[in-house]
Amino acid sequence: MDNLQVTPEANSEDGSLCARCHSPLEQGDLRCAICGEVAPAKERATLTTVVTKILRCTGCGAAIGYDIKHQAPACSFCGGVVEEESVSDPMEQTEMFLPFTVTEQQAQRALKQWLANQGWSRPSDLASTATFAGLKPLWWVGWVFHAEAQVSWAADSDAGSRRSSWAPHSGQTTLQFNRVLVSASRGLTNQEANAITPGMNLQTAQSGPGGARADAIIEQFDVQRSQARREVIAAIERLSAESVQRTEIPGRKFRNVAVSLVLRGLHTQRYALPAYVIAYRYKEQLYRVVICGQDAKLVIGKAPRSLMKTVVLPIVIVIVIALIFLLFSAF
Repeated sequence: MDNLQVTPEANSEDGSLCARCHSPLEQGDLRCAICGEVAPAKERATLTTVVTKILRCTGCGAAIGYDIKHQAPACSFCGGVVEEESVSDPMEQTEMFLPFTVTEQQAQRALKQWLANQGWSRPSDLASTATFAGLKPLWWVGWVFHAEAQVSWAADSDAGSRRSSWAPHSGQTTLQFNRVLVSASRGLTNQEANAITPGMNLQTAQSGPGGARADAIIEQFDVQRSQARREVIAAIERLSAESVQRTEIPGRKFRNVAVSLVLRGLHTQRYALPAYVIAYRYKEQLYRVVICGQDAKLVIGKAPRSLMKTVVLPIVIVIVIALIFLLFSAF
């Protein structure tokens, strides 16, 4: 990830900032999440206990908000059985929604094109034989954060190693993150979320789930605020390590990379992001495909492999090569 220019948020949700590091404070915070400074009395006020009802999938673990219009015995992500769950602890709540800009018809066309372009190892009749089995529009959830991090790093590299293979190096750098999206979904895998994230236009965010896809299932945030912050900070550590390895460590080879962060001004927002989960059937077997709800070119999913092409044909090729080798060896 390249260094990004951060656009600092002027205020937190209620206009309160940490007196020491100026990070946003949220209602109910006892201390600043960045520097540990004690929060003012109004932020430390006891929160009213709110019991939230969600539908929890017993298969993939996704949490779906209870809505009488969407009562269903199956999970919209994986088809597993759902059960009602009551949560009394304060939960993360979605703040912004990205609208669907891809229609169902466009999503189905994208599926057909994806099936036709699956490559040599797939069955030759995949695109022509696969049958459409269902489409579900949904909003999956993620955090979007802004932050600045002072990064101290250490590593061994081949630069300046002289007679040894490795030489120690260390340094410091400042990284700025602006509008970085981290998946909080349990219904989508990290691989699926990462594949469709580049198509999300955060500039289109709106305060509610209205629009052409108001009937879409909405996944719920199902971690407490403290856990959410830990996951966001873990993402910052990972991105910082990747940036240091790419831009800071000298030499061509390196090992034992370690980074340590001091965060300033972490601000996190909670987004619901559009996607289509499509099921298709090939020879009585169901497969799942996920399509970005704002860019139909971003598709990720499962597809069958041809047994003949992936197993039998390579064996035949090896046998033919061996016979040719034996034939030439006889002369």
